[in-house]
Amino acid sequence: MNEIKLFCPASVANVSCGFDVLGFCLEPIGDEMIIRKTSKKGIHIIKIEGQKLPLETQKNVAGVAGLALLEDYPCDHGFEIEIYKGIKAGSGIGSSAASSAGAVFGINELMGKPLNRNELIKYAMKGEELASGSAHADNVSPVLKGGFTVVRCSKTPDVISLPSPSELHATIIHPKIELRTSDARAVLKKKINLEKAVEQWGNLAALVSGLCTNDYDLIGRSLVDVVIEPHRSALIPGFKELKKAAIDSGALGCGISGSGPSVFALSRGRETALRVQEEMNNTFKKFNIEYELHLSKINSKGIQIISSK
Repeated sequence: MNEIKLFCPASVANVSCGFDVLGFCLEPIGDEMIIRKTSKKGIHIIKIEGQKLPLETQKNVAGVAGLALLEDYPCDHGFEIEIYKGIKAGSGIGSSAASSAGAVFGINELMGKPLNRNELIKYAMKGEELASGSAHADNVSPVLKGGFTVVRCSKTPDVISLPSPSELHATIIHPKIELRTSDARAVLKKKINLEKAVEQWGNLAALVSGLCTNDYDLIGRSLVDVVIEPHRSALIPGFKELKKAAIDSGALGCGISGSGPSVFALSRGRETALRVQEEMNNTFKKFNIEYELHLSKINSKGIQIISSK
């Protein structure tokens, strides 16, 4: 195999109570990447369409992630990368994660798959570190592994796949404003109240239990963020109104996707998710900000190979 074309899906991270540890993969939204072997060693990003992002390898998340992989697994050839962005940078649905994960996945495939998807996570995290200043794994993990994932430890990293209840649907609204992850992290408190921390831990544990037991009511009761959302929601126009509209129209829960500005709602069944989408649409119209709406089942596969040769 000398060339591979990939679909690299978007993702939702944090998932309310799961700051920096919980994420899930989306189906219809994502980037496409073409990666091919070249006689010139190293990584060379030769084309980016859809977004204005740097072609310089050391300044691009895909380049940095790929270089980290090649440092541990050197080879006698290099790689060219083309990126066709379907995910806007700063959207809160894993733009940098899609590129980072896609780069290491594609290079690994072209090298004969020395690593499994779980082992690729630590290299994809290098791209996230460039993008946000923090090497978090809650976006790249579901992109590589599919479905819901929880990061027990990001240093190793140790990532566990969780079940995805079959009727679970996500509605995403993406206001077309850029909110950099590094800026969204800057508003967070360095210390948190112990009572709030205990409440957050309880919600996260219960949410994981709800996913594992197909308990939609428990999932809904657990999609509560008492630590991060109170600070970050002020950065997102209309967040409170969107959340109320989603819950009132039947969503199990609603929260900030990643660091924002996208907002997600989880619902049981497509019919409810469509109703949530309609009400979120009606609610956000008055803010005079361009936006996109997406509806997705949970993507259980993660990155997919479109073609190879």
